[in-house]
Parts: sequence; C-alpha cells; structure tokens
Amino acid sequence: MKKYQIGSVPKQVDAELVRKFESVEVATIGHFRHRGFVRHSITPVVEPKKTLVGTAVTVAIPGTDSTLLHHAIGFLRPGDFLFVDRLGDDRHACIGGGVAFAIRTAGAIGVAIDGPCTDVEEIVELGMPLWCRGVSGITTRLNDLGGALNLPVSCGNVPILPGDVVVADASGIVVIPIDEADEVVEEAMARQARAGRNKDKVAAGEKLGDLSGASRLIAAALEQK
Repeated sequence: MKKYQIGSVPKQVDAELVRKFESVEVATIGHFRHRGFVRHSITPVVEPKKTLVGTAVTVAIPGTDSTLLHHAIGFLRPGDFLFVDRLGDDRHACIGGGVAFAIRTAGAIGVAIDGPCTDVEEIVELGMPLWCRGVSGITTRLNDLGGALNLPVSCGNVPILPGDVVVADASGIVVIPIDEADEVVEEAMARQARAGRNKDKVAAGEKLGDLSGASRLIAAALEQK
C-alpha cells in the first residue's frame, strides 16, 4: 500500500445550487433530514455569520503528522470546505494560526477537524470559520507518516466523499451527497419560506400546541381506553 493515497480533485458544487442552499438554515434541513449531520461535539471556534455552502475536500492524517495537510492546502480552491479526519487521534492539534491563515488565503470557506485545534486567538482574529473537538497545545509535525487526500473520510461520525455539498452555520454542519442535493434544497427552501409563520398567532394568544397539532395528538391519546 502506498504511504500517500491521492484521489482526484472533486468537481465544485454548481453556483446556482450554492445560491439556493445559502438561503436556508442547517436547522431547517434538520426538520426533515436525519443523515449527514456532523456530530455536535465538533463545535465552532469561529461561528459563521451566515450560511456557508461549499464543496467537500477531504484529508485523513494520522496522530502526530500533518505532512499531507500542508500539501493539500495547495490544492484548495475558493468555495471549498476542508474536512480533516484525524483517524482517531484527539491529542494533537493539526491546525493553528499559521495553517488556518494558509487555508483562508487559498479561499476555503471553512474547515472541520475531527480533533483539536490550537492558537485559538489567532484563528478568531483571522475570522476563519472552523469547527473542532476542542483545543490542544500539543501540535502535529512533519513526520511523513502518510495519509489520504480526496478520498472518503469520516468526520463527526459522518461519512464524507469529496465533492459532497457542505452546508454550515452556527447550528452545525450537514453534508449532502451531490445526487441528493437538488431534492434536499427544494424541500429546505419551501420549509424556510414557511418558517416563523406562527409567531404572530402565538403573540395574539393562540397556543403553539393547537397550531402545531401536538395538543390534538395528546388529547386523542388520552381519550383512548
């Protein structure tokens, strides 16, 4: 087996599809979809101010090593979203201020690490949207241990393929296979358009349980003998 396994650079998500997904929230998708949501233990160090939509680019690097990550940054394009699979390591930080700066300079819209980061103050100052599993002062090195670029990875208990659609905001990250994206975004846009429709009614005194139908379901259950 080769030390470094390199896949093809994925086709980027169509600009019109990006525009559509930018009009919805991650939580709106969460109203009807269950798959693809990165585990909430991967939390934002820098929260995006709006919905971010991009193309998944994937890296898998072992424990103490970030050689392939440094190399991979040279292939990032504007609009890419980088996922870093740490292959189970939760001790070594592979991204700090300098690496985050390189990722941002390449044009990536965000990055998620299935492990810790470091140099939080620098990353916050840079404004690079970044999600990770906490912070560590122990960093990776150029140990030349190998890894994979643009091949299937796991991040936050979610399988991710290069070229998947990534939708991210302050509520989290959802990854959607490109062949399911059109159906998902149409449903999400329809639900987003209906969001908040009950606020005026609740403010006027109507009960949320009556409006949603929850109270009817409970009443029916209580009537059963």
